[in-house]
Amino acid sequence: MSSLLQGVNLYLIGMMGAGKTTVGHLLAQELGYGFLDTDNVIAQAAKKSINEIFAEAGEAGFRQIESDVLAQVCSYTKLTVATGGGIVLRRENWSYLHHGLIVWLDVSVDILYARLAADTTRPLLQDDDPKGKLRSLLEQRTPLYSQADLRICVNAEETPEQIANKIMQVIPSVLKQTTAN
Repeated sequence: MSSLLQGVNLYLIGMMGAGKTTVGHLLAQELGYGFLDTDNVIAQAAKKSINEIFAEAGEAGFRQIESDVLAQVCSYTKLTVATGGGIVLRRENWSYLHHGLIVWLDVSVDILYARLAADTTRPLLQDDDPKGKLRSLLEQRTPLYSQADLRICVNAEETPEQIANKIMQVIPSVLKQTTAN
């Protein structure tokens, strides 16, 4: 599979709580790729948590840092990259994402909420109605996520390993489509 990808990066997109980091680690291991989580890179570079960055710079400031990180990451090869859920919001990010294969982990609001209900590290969920906020964010972002090369629908019963295997099975057909275009 790694030779089929020819070093092209995999970019995992989707909502917070979709499993991008967990599945990304598994894919990287399977492919013999490196792994990066853009949120972790941002937090390490800033020496602050994502919550602190949001509090100090606002969402717009965070999104700029996120774009800067993605611009640097896309110059590397053989990486599986778990992106932040909102990375699709900035048009410039798509030019970076298109340097690789974009995989959307599509997860329902109910599953996301079940995974994130107790998570206090998500600044966009610090809301009186976190489930409603998730629904609103997903509605806003779905048209953007749908521009991915590959959409993987995730159900509650699937393990991260099963999701990673599903992606690995579908990648060859997606690569054939993209090279044929």
